[in-house]
Amino acid sequence: MSVNSKHMATFLLGAAAAFGAYKYSKLSDEEKERLISTLKEKAHNLKDQAEESVDKAKDYFAELKAKGGDALKEHFPEADEFLSRLFKSDKQSGNTPDVTNSTTSTTATTTTTPGT
Repeated sequence: MSVNSKHMATFLLGAAAAFGAYKYSKLSDEEKERLISTLKEKAHNLKDQAEESVDKAKDYFAELKAKGGDALKEHFPEADEFLSRLFKSDKQSGNTPDVTNSTTSTTATTTTTPGT
């Protein structure tokens, strides 16, 4: 049985967790409370940063969408009219492409070999 990187990483993670538990058990009650409060504070700060990043991402993509639409309208002024005609005309008139009534046909050819 060979040892691959997953096994090594699992072993190292377990050793780090065991060492952390050992160090935590050797701390005084006051040090434990300080450690827990700092961990809670760091987790809260991380959560706040993540929420801010989500809000920034929403704003960024909304701005990108608006700028992209403006750029499209600038270079292709009839874009709104073209797209509305393209997508609304088929839905309103009921003219959807019918692929079942195709006019193309295929012919099958058979070849025979002598002696078969």
